[in-house]
Amino acid sequence: MAYNEQLAERVQRHFHARQVKHEAKRMMGGLCFMVNGKMCVGVEQNRLMARIGPEAYEDALTRKGCRPMDFTGRPMRGFVFVEPEGLKTEKDLACWLELALVFNPTAKKSVSRKR
Repeated sequence: MAYNEQLAERVQRHFHARQVKHEAKRMMGGLCFMVNGKMCVGVEQNRLMARIGPEAYEDALTRKGCRPMDFTGRPMRGFVFVEPEGLKTEKDLACWLELALVFNPTAKKSVSRKR
């Protein structure tokens, strides 16, 4: 299992409850949730990847279970990993998802590369 399916279902339930239009795509060894055509959050192994933006980044790093997203070995500012200890309750998860949803309208779309 490349990603925690129960965590992915929790994300889906939250988005459905909030009526957030989204698309789930397999990428980066996990499942990414696209909102407005942009990566919003993802589930990779047992952790959440959240695109929260540079403004919320430093404060987020002080929270339980949060660390810089270093997928490539170099931290990506504005992206965080949230480990399971920071996602225990639905309220914990909702807080991270809301941070990502607040940033999403201002996030830039990735440029797709043609092969």
